[in-house]
Amino acid sequence: MRLMMTLALIAAPVWAAPAFAACPTPPDTSAELLNLFAKANAATDVNAGRRVSGEMWEVWLRAPDEAAQEVLDAGMGRRDAYDFAGAITEYDRLIAYCPDYAEGYNQRAYVHFLRQDYEPALADLDIALTLQPHHVAAQSGRALTLMNLGRLEEARAQLLIAVENNPWLSEAALLADDAPLGRKGKDI
Repeated sequence: MRLMMTLALIAAPVWAAPAFAACPTPPDTSAELLNLFAKANAATDVNAGRRVSGEMWEVWLRAPDEAAQEVLDAGMGRRDAYDFAGAITEYDRLIAYCPDYAEGYNQRAYVHFLRQDYEPALADLDIALTLQPHHVAAQSGRALTLMNLGRLEEARAQLLIAVENNPWLSEAALLADDAPLGRKGKDI
């Protein structure tokens, strides 16, 4: 028994090492996303556009390492179960471990948005977009957040950028005439 405890104490730092490892720097996905923007703009129907949108999500949800992926997935699972406090806790862990990974901030912003905590959502979206300027979901999320804060001109400008990058966003409907971020009335 004493031998087992001694071996456990000696091996403990080896087992714990991944918990103390630094998160790898997220890869630069700019070229991959710009290519997907081009594909989205070339898509000729909704199904093709949605496929490209899904490919964009695959890029954003690709965590820098397995440990980060597990925390990201746990947070998304909690969010999907409406355990918003638990999801925030997971995203806080992810951000503490991988402060340069934009999706941690984007996902935490989404939970804040769902809770109608728009100011912290906006702060997280600003960080996400600083880290990953080509994050269309963060662009459209920022537009929705600004809209809910009553900052309609900023929201419209942000959504126009997002829709330019991916015209298949469902949020594009907000730019239609007489929609919340669209033109008001008809020109004669």
